[in-house]
Amino acid sequence: MIEEFEVSESSASSFDIKKFLFRALSYWKFFLLLLALGVFYVYQKNIREEFSYRLGTKISIEDDSNPLFTSNASLTFNWGGVTSKIQTMIVTLKSRSHHEKVVERTEFYKSYLKQGRFRKQDIYKAAPFRFNHDYNFPQLINVPIKVTFLDAHSFELEIDFQSTVATTQNYISKVLSRVDVPVGVFKKQFKFDEPINLPFLKGVIKLQENRNVISGETYFVQLGSFDSVVASYQGRTSIVNSKSSPILDITLIDKNTEKIVDYLNMLVTVLSEDQLNRKNQYATNAIDFIDEQISRVKGELSDNAEALNNYRKKNKIFSLDEESVLLNEKLTKLDAEKDEINRQLNYYSNLKNYLLSSSSFTDIPAPSIAGIADANILNNVSKINELSVQKSKLQYSVRSDASVFNDLNRQIEGLKNVLLENISAAANGLKRELKTVNGNLSKVENQFSKLPEDQQQLITIERQYTLSEQTYNVFLAKRGEAEIIKASNVSDILIIDSAKNTGAQVLGRNLNVRYVFAFFVALIIPLLIAFVLTFLDNNIHSPMDVEQLSSIPILGVVGKNILDNNLVVHRKPKSAVAEAFRAIRSNLQYFYKSQDLKGAKTLLVTSSVSGEGKTFCSINVATVFALSGKKTILLGLDLRKPKIFGDFKIKNNIGVVNYLIGQESLESVIQKTDIEHLDVITSGPIPPNPSELLINDKLRELISTLKTKYDYIILDTPPVGLVADALELLEYVDASLYVVRQDYTKKGMLNFINEKYKSKQIKNISLIYNGYDQKAKYGYGYGYGYGYGYGYGNYANGYHDDTKQKTGLLKSVKSLFKKNS
Repeated sequence: MIEEFEVSESSASSFDIKKFLFRALSYWKFFLLLLALGVFYVYQKNIREEFSYRLGTKISIEDDSNPLFTSNASLTFNWGGVTSKIQTMIVTLKSRSHHEKVVERTEFYKSYLKQGRFRKQDIYKAAPFRFNHDYNFPQLINVPIKVTFLDAHSFELEIDFQSTVATTQNYISKVLSRVDVPVGVFKKQFKFDEPINLPFLKGVIKLQENRNVISGETYFVQLGSFDSVVASYQGRTSIVNSKSSPILDITLIDKNTEKIVDYLNMLVTVLSEDQLNRKNQYATNAIDFIDEQISRVKGELSDNAEALNNYRKKNKIFSLDEESVLLNEKLTKLDAEKDEINRQLNYYSNLKNYLLSSSSFTDIPAPSIAGIADANILNNVSKINELSVQKSKLQYSVRSDASVFNDLNRQIEGLKNVLLENISAAANGLKRELKTVNGNLSKVENQFSKLPEDQQQLITIERQYTLSEQTYNVFLAKRGEAEIIKASNVSDILIIDSAKNTGAQVLGRNLNVRYVFAFFVALIIPLLIAFVLTFLDNNIHSPMDVEQLSSIPILGVVGKNILDNNLVVHRKPKSAVAEAFRAIRSNLQYFYKSQDLKGAKTLLVTSSVSGEGKTFCSINVATVFALSGKKTILLGLDLRKPKIFGDFKIKNNIGVVNYLIGQESLESVIQKTDIEHLDVITSGPIPPNPSELLINDKLRELISTLKTKYDYIILDTPPVGLVADALELLEYVDASLYVVRQDYTKKGMLNFINEKYKSKQIKNISLIYNGYDQKAKYGYGYGYGYGYGYGYGNYANGYHDDTKQKTGLLKSVKSLFKKNS
């Protein structure tokens, strides 16, 4: 067996490009099959392709500061300039919280579908009805709800439940829950505008205005998971900002262009509203603070007014003398200054406590409401507020441990420390001013103590009333200022191009490219298979392979035997195979003549392993010698695996083995055949010691005797790659033939015989290339001009009886041309 012979790979030739190409060409049918399958697959893929579209909107980030007030008086704050605003806007547009607001307003978690040829298609506003669901009720999600119109007033709901439990979601709390449902198809009829109240669905289906109902028409409503829908839109939205430009290009990809338009426009609307609300928040905080102060001062003012009126009525004093009036004016002025200083000190105290106790600084009241005009305080409060707003925006889209948070926290901490120092310095200055005011107030009060008691009492009450009135008027003025600023604020978002369903960019690839891809796949697969098989292939496929692997000459090339036995020369004497063996005979005769051999000639036929055609060649070489009139005997020395008797239809009960052990005479083991001049000695029964039998003197005696009786003695021996028997027989023969079979013999199998030949242990040996097929899948033509007579094609017509005749249309056409010529 082949596996019994250890094949060396070391002598295998390098990668054969020509063999690879011919092998690849032999797979042309496989290529056409793959190409047909690929084209069919691509066609089916293309007709099912659903295209996506991209539309966009363009906005500009402006720096619209309120022009009605100066920086000292204005209650608005700066977000850090346009650059900082742009980054804040980009982060906001990418944030999950922002997309949650947009999806909630557009209700894009609810889809209206219609069954198309291959899939359910989102028809959005084209649906003739709307499902108004109960937002605070757990609604069925991720399951299509079929709506079939029965008539102009009623419809049927149909839901196919695959399991006993379905998922629902409350679209206010966003809580997911599970509900028990009946397995299978659920159906129920309703009227339009009639409440639907099911355990898993609650709402009303209303017909759109001016839409007609077609009986039997079906649509689908499907509610999706809120978080999943938000994540989907968030992932398909992109924002592009060129460097040093306040312009933002916002684009969205979706399969429905109308949805893209509505979503983008709502995205910008929500952004503009949130930005304006954030911008107004500073004024809103100030108004809330002022309202608290007005409420307090208003009570004091009422109490002081009532006390003043009561004192005047009781003491019947309605005016002051000239000296009292002057003192009252001085006291009132000093009281106002003292109150202003105390108010600022109180603001600084509250601001300091707020900075030390709070982690967010988005609710700091405006310093101007306390009459503070310190530029450092104003700027630092504005900056720390802006950084806090930016941090709060990032919390929805960036991890809390991200480096950007660390950077913002460092900036806020730094500003807080600077602001605390500013507060300390400003408070110390105010305290010095307060000390001066108190000193002046004490001097005036000394003069005031010299007035009559009733005048002093009246002035005291009027001072309290005037102070409360002035404070009340100041807060009213500040509140009015804040209201005007809030009303006059405009958004910093300027829409340059709103989203519109014009010129949508189709994102689908060029579908024809898929056919090119299919072609290359169909081409590459056979090429890859051919490459791998060629790379791994270690068989001999042509006489050229033999010439590359061995320096032993090729004596002849024999074609394939198509008969049911090995007697091809005898049964088909005009065949190409028979001519090949005649050519081998001629070459052997030339060899014997060149060696000046007289008398009987001996020939040994062997091979590497079983199955290479050694016996086939032995029989037919012997046959051609016999047909030439030479007395020939074929000696079966393959004692382990005898074969030749079956082809000649003779028995193998006695043979060489019987002669070698002295059991039979030579005459009794020689058997006649149907071929004239050809005798055969079969191997006989299989012995236990075949090697020992072949090396004893009886074999030498046998061959010597046969030389006296025959002209040619052909020895059919065992394969040299499996056993060493054939090597022992080389001393008895004049020439040796080593059979190599196409597509069967391994390249490494020639290593053994090559070494023996190079070391001159074997002489007078030639190779027989057996099983040659010029139409084999590798396509090699053996055109070396050996002239061995195995010709094919038109040159062999009339000479070989196995020449194939042309049939069919080609033959008819050629016949027609011959008749007309």
